[in-house]
Formats: sequence, C-alpha cells, structure tokens
Amino acid sequence: MECTEDGCENEAAVRLHVPWNENRVVCTGHARVLARRDGVVAEPLEGIDWE
Repeated sequence: MECTEDGCENEAAVRLHVPWNENRVVCTGHARVLARRDGVVAEPLEGIDWE
C-alpha cells in the first residue's frame, strides 16, 4: 500500500486518525510531521517490516 500524500511513492506504514478529516495511511516520514498536530493519533500498520 502506498502513502496517500500527494506525490509520495513510499510504502505506507502508519494509519493516522485525524478528528477533523478522513483517516489516512502514510509513510513514516509523513507520519512524523502530521502526527505532531493536536488530536492526531498515529497507529502503526500490522505486517510492516520496521528494519
């Protein structure tokens, strides 16, 4: 599964639960930035090789 952010072709590794918008799956790079917003909860996807 690919990251849902525009222009990103990295593999999705995190599901972001966004209270004011739809949930989305993103790569670790986008998750680091987007999860800093208040109310956003980051949940690692199962079956991802983190090494």
